[in-house]
Amino acid sequence: QLQLVESGGGLVQPGGSLTLTCTPSGIDSDFYHTAWFRQAPGKEREGVADISHEDRQTTYADSVKGRFTISRTTLQMNSLEPDDTAVYYCASGPGVEVTPLLGFTYRYWGPGTQVTVSS
Repeated sequence: QLQLVESGGGLVQPGGSLTLTCTPSGIDSDFYHTAWFRQAPGKEREGVADISHEDRQTTYADSVKGRFTISRTTLQMNSLEPDDTAVYYCASGPGVEVTPLLGFTYRYWGPGTQVTVSS
């Protein structure tokens, strides 16, 4: 089993930066993927970024390319925009099961952390 807890959310002004951290406890395999998803009020959940633990290959949604950077435990978010406001969730799962950014293929999820981009 793997438990995930997100931290680092908060209020930031447009154009600002924020770093989210995903802290795992339990089995965290080198053959897993870690990803970040987000869900804004009234919108569908959106896959934001994914990283393979094994080869560090990354996948990003077009909406965040060039602004967000994922590592095994963090999501660095730069040039934040009001449309980035959402609850952000960390997710993880075995690489043999995961299709990057496809939510139902991830086995483990954190409870989420709120990110609000507003002046």
